[in-house]
Amino acid sequence: MNLSFFIAKRVVAAGQAAFARLIIRIATAAVAVSVAVMIIAVCLIKGFKNEISAKMFGFWGHIHITSIAVNTTFEPTPIEVNPSFLDSLKQVKAVQFVHRKTGLTLKTQGGIAHAQAYATKAGIIKTKDNFEGIVLKGVGKDYNWDFIKHNLDSGRILSPSSDSALSRDILISQSTANRLKLKTGSKFIIHFVKDNQQQQRVFQVSGIYRTGLEEYDKQFAIVDIQQVQDLLGWSPTQVAGFEVFTQNLSDLGNMNDYIAQELIPNNLYTMTIKQEQPAIFQWLDLQDVNEAIILGLMLVVGILNMVTALLILILERTNMIGMLKAMGSSDKVIQRIFLYYGSMIVGIGLLIGNFIGLGLCFLQNKYKFIKLSESDYYLSVAPVHFDIPLITMVNVGTFLITLLFLILPTFLVTKISPLKAIRFK
Repeated sequence: MNLSFFIAKRVVAAGQAAFARLIIRIATAAVAVSVAVMIIAVCLIKGFKNEISAKMFGFWGHIHITSIAVNTTFEPTPIEVNPSFLDSLKQVKAVQFVHRKTGLTLKTQGGIAHAQAYATKAGIIKTKDNFEGIVLKGVGKDYNWDFIKHNLDSGRILSPSSDSALSRDILISQSTANRLKLKTGSKFIIHFVKDNQQQQRVFQVSGIYRTGLEEYDKQFAIVDIQQVQDLLGWSPTQVAGFEVFTQNLSDLGNMNDYIAQELIPNNLYTMTIKQEQPAIFQWLDLQDVNEAIILGLMLVVGILNMVTALLILILERTNMIGMLKAMGSSDKVIQRIFLYYGSMIVGIGLLIGNFIGLGLCFLQNKYKFIKLSESDYYLSVAPVHFDIPLITMVNVGTFLITLLFLILPTFLVTKISPLKAIRFK
């Protein structure tokens, strides 16, 4: 039988003096609050990063393949759609290759999930009361509509062009619709410049979407790719580039290098969306710093309270320590008694903290009572993501680190004299 653990359980069952009991409750509450705050912070920050990243990737894809040529007119440079090239992209599975520049062997966990062509053309929307600039993003039959459907406020997605006529459907953002006072079914004119000549096209709003990415919602509208090709004077086999989606987001960098090195010709280049839109992803990376600060501060609060509580427990049990020493117990045995006692308090605090933290996260996930300014945070409500491995690490790390620091106050046991302890009142 473990004598230290047995005595620790008896001490817990026997209770403490009123003051010591109050201190223990405060220490337990401090651990519970610290753990609850850490869990909430982890779930919210993880959810926030996942949601923003998903919106960026959903609208832009993971990797862009475009022409290496520079066009001084700010129009995209066309590249030919090679069916065999697209097929080779879509058939890429997990790969392993040697990077030419570094000489390192790189590998991916998954392959390419999807690839789709796009083309862009800038213009000016003109309505009866207002006008503003817009960039048309042309998409084709291979476009994955899942993201837009998920964020569609009203209307429907685009109808494809027929052989005899170009589709006039256009998808605009809710912010654009609000500013220009448009709704589903509204018609308006977009002015373009082609070969130094002004062109006009009439479009009809087929649907209104809202991604929450205000900067991009203001700037872009989605149309059939054949409209953009016609405006640019391109053939149906010419596009501005391809959006590539990887099966595993952790493969982003390695897959980008593989495509650039092994798949595309010299007149094309690849870039990840993180490289193309660095500001947003750098901002998201800063959330890791906030997360670390919150976890660190909460851990310090829990440790300080537990160390204080254990010191009070040792002082309260001075008579017991003296009796155990008089009967031949070593300092290490007595130290382990209080370590077991402290671990029980920390364990109770962890259970309560998990109940509070996870409970509040579940409520937020269901009822969404914490609201955000969408124009500032790209989200209307605080998102929650339950990362079970990370939550487990928070619990295990808190328990072990706190227990490690609890060794310090137990050294007070070695300073207690048996004779003086027995006389201590």
